[in-house]
Amino acid sequence: MHKAIAIFILFFLNTIISEEMIIGSEVIDPGIEFVFEAAPKDTIYPEELHLSETETDLHIEMLANWTETNFVQAPVGGFVAYLNVKLKMVNENGQILEVLLSPHLNLIDNLHYAKNIKLPGTLDDSYDLTFTVSPPNKNAFGVHYDWFNKFGDLIKPYSFSYKDLNFKEIALKQRR
Repeated sequence: MHKAIAIFILFFLNTIISEEMIIGSEVIDPGIEFVFEAAPKDTIYPEELHLSETETDLHIEMLANWTETNFVQAPVGGFVAYLNVKLKMVNENGQILEVLLSPHLNLIDNLHYAKNIKLPGTLDDSYDLTFTVSPPNKNAFGVHYDWFNKFGDLIKPYSFSYKDLNFKEIALKQRR
């Protein structure tokens, strides 16, 4: 019983400390929800493949999960894998950052797409973000006959834009 309480307290404190900024939420056919977030910077392993926490301003994330109303009978809340997710960030002075988000795993969000980033401007700037979400690469993902005849690819390409965002508050937060 004491162990369960300790785990709950640690989870609760971690949730408070590492709160995330919701940028936006979108639902697409065939019943997939995308939630775009800015989170406090973090150390990602293997460290040599990711921007270090000390060089990072934000951890940008996209959750991709099947909704309760998906019409393909996918498990509700299940992660939608193999998507290609690109972020284009432009500050008020026209400075641009373009990155690809890759699959990540943590205890709070579980599987998601993310990237440690350094803002192309300052913490005081306003930013416009465009997330482009595309179907999996044909050479990395197979689609069975039944799915293909009913839906084609897993998804069609989508683009979602969010304007005039400031990340100063979330960039100054710490995870631990």
